[in-house]
Amino acid sequence: MHRSIWRRLFRHTARAVAVGAVVAGLTVVTPSGSSAAAAGTLQQVTGFGSNPGNLAMYVYAPSDLPADAPLVVALHGCTQSASDYHSHSGWQKFADQWGFAVVYPGTGTANNSLSCFSWFDSTKDTRGKGEAASIVQMVDTAVARYGSDRSRIFVTGLSAGGGMTADLLADYPDVFAGGSVDSGLPAQCAATQSAASGCQYSNQNLTPKAWGDKVRNSYPGYSGPWPRVAVWQGSSDTTVAPVNGSELRDQWTDVWGIGQTASSTQNLTGGTTESVYDDSAGKPAVALFSVSGMAHGLAVNPGSGADQCGTTGTYYLAYICSSYYTAKFWGLDGSGDQGGTGSLPAPSGLTVTGTTDTGAALSWNSVSGAVAYNVYRNGTKAGSATGTTYADTGLSVGTSYSYTVAAVDSSGAVGTSSAPVTATTTGSAPKCYTDNNYNQVKAGRAHQSGGYTYANGSDQNMGLYNVAVTHTLKETTTGYFVLADSGC
Repeated sequence: MHRSIWRRLFRHTARAVAVGAVVAGLTVVTPSGSSAAAAGTLQQVTGFGSNPGNLAMYVYAPSDLPADAPLVVALHGCTQSASDYHSHSGWQKFADQWGFAVVYPGTGTANNSLSCFSWFDSTKDTRGKGEAASIVQMVDTAVARYGSDRSRIFVTGLSAGGGMTADLLADYPDVFAGGSVDSGLPAQCAATQSAASGCQYSNQNLTPKAWGDKVRNSYPGYSGPWPRVAVWQGSSDTTVAPVNGSELRDQWTDVWGIGQTASSTQNLTGGTTESVYDDSAGKPAVALFSVSGMAHGLAVNPGSGADQCGTTGTYYLAYICSSYYTAKFWGLDGSGDQGGTGSLPAPSGLTVTGTTDTGAALSWNSVSGAVAYNVYRNGTKAGSATGTTYADTGLSVGTSYSYTVAAVDSSGAVGTSSAPVTATTTGSAPKCYTDNNYNQVKAGRAHQSGGYTYANGSDQNMGLYNVAVTHTLKETTTGYFVLADSGC
């Protein structure tokens, strides 16, 4: 975080804590420690895996989260916490508005004296090791709990969390579809703690190819697709020098095989300049957001406007809602086109005009200049229409879906997406059963082996085979049960 904190970081050796394998079942508690399973609140999840990095897992999911929704992983900075990041960063607003879950990994002083993620330690930030492995275990757990779309998993982080974000994108390009590095460092810039200060404060004088090789060498043999990466950097940052923003841009454009000359540039609010670097298909692959005058921190913009979010605090600085523009860049607003490139406005009046057990009918108001409209279901393009109505078919019975619509001009450019609406198909929704593990087995919804309970069908570990452990199981198809503690 700020300069004095980072200096202390390099004077203190992180204290490693040996962690044994976690064999107990998944448990959800509120941050205060009380039992909870309600969606719409920040919850701690324990027993999510072997957890070699000794991290804590917190989750936030809207109460009406649809199936196949995206998943965002958000990493706090030094001296911060998961709950602090949830409170200030603004991600909750867009999770509620656009329908996705958020995982907040947390580290603490047992791992590092300043509660920093170890982006500078090759025993903790590389594929299959330490904190990086723990975070991917959290992703796997969240996907199982929420039915998240594995093709739309994203990661973002501030400062040391930003450095770890870049490492995760390099280590696991097969897991993350995109990332956002906020006031952070290039992937694998440092392999030891002693080398970290050079990355923070100095130009490393590497070519784009040399930076790109650090990514390619993190998962040898991987051939793509690569994550789409947003970079946020303040021009007056004295903790993580602004050159890191340029180095991140060089690194990821090289990975994508594109040049370092921006495809487009525009001025945004808060003295922010956005430079976009398109891939060979003309879609944004890398975006560099330079915030004039901003010191070290995460850019927020408190207020009720559509492009506003977050609250100010230590390292939460009032300039622009970075979470909003990052979510748009990833396509979480439902555009499915990485934010769209067209100038047409969002269609108004999107309405669900009817539903059946396997279909939903939509209508909306026309947009001048539109030759077609893209329809997105849960953030993924479901189809297109030349008029202002659309019938979606082949849906699941008794299931809720989020829809948005975007206008397409004569050149094929996609405009801004509409506000979302929810359509729920008719019929009976999947049945859910809440009971202790002993009774779940007795009822034929689970089985026990070696003293532990496993859901029938999915074989998810439910913990000890006794009456003291309670879970909710959802029967998605006959005889196939999945954990649904967050809500059915």
